Amino acid sequence: MDEILATRDGAILSITLNRPQKMNAINRSMYGELVRIFREAAGDFGVRVLVMRAEGTNFTAGNDIHDFIDAPPTGPESEGFQFLQELHNFPKPLIAVVQGNAVGIGTTMLLHCDVVFATPTAKFSMPFVSLGLVPEAGSSYLFPQLVGYQRAARIFLTGESFDSSQAREMGLVTIVADDAQAQGETMAKKIAAQPPTAIINTKALLKSRSHDAISAVMQVEGELFRLALQSDEAMEAFMKFTASKEKS
Repeated sequence: MDEILATRDGAILSITLNRPQKMNAINRSMYGELVRIFREAAGDFGVRVLVMRAEGTNFTAGNDIHDFIDAPPTGPESEGFQFLQELHNFPKPLIAVVQGNAVGIGTTMLLHCDVVFATPTAKFSMPFVSLGLVPEAGSSYLFPQLVGYQRAARIFLTGESFDSSQAREMGLVTIVADDAQAQGETMAKKIAAQPPTAIINTKALLKSRSHDAISAVMQVEGELFRLALQSDEAMEAFMKFTASKEKS
């Protein structure tokens, strides 16, 4: 079973996380494939919109913890960090459709999407501190900008989750509906029908105010994240997490 599926429908490229038996937890090989697909899509003028979705009842459980323990990323050349850069710099519209759990990168990647749809089952969390880590994907900059400092601090510092209605109220999600997938596809077709150069230039303008600032924050986050992964604090948190999963 391919863990990342890419399907093309005219000018729309859909990427599906396809590891439902592991709640679509993302490992290094999956990140590597995502990087390849994003780079090809960015360079293919025929691709006008990219849709991110997931198979099964969950969007993603975030990074594969066992993968992190076995081979933690060592620097900006690591597949996970490269994916974050591709996500941040992707020049075309990004649409996401979320159902079930969206943990860690499953939530932070949405901050880089242009339109996000969710089902009522969607549940969002960024439990970085709970795992002895720090936020990533520029989320320490983007999330406070979206929801305000104190709300962002509460969520980051406690690791608490929030549901689809709260995500919509925050502005992280635009529409919550049972037919989120169908609505996402309709939106993708509507955008793909627009003049493509005007779309690319408009997205660049929308992102221009904070693009460089986010790049700088991501660099700092990445270094602190890498150091945190090597810490005893993180290892202890990971062990507790995996032990609790095994018991359950």
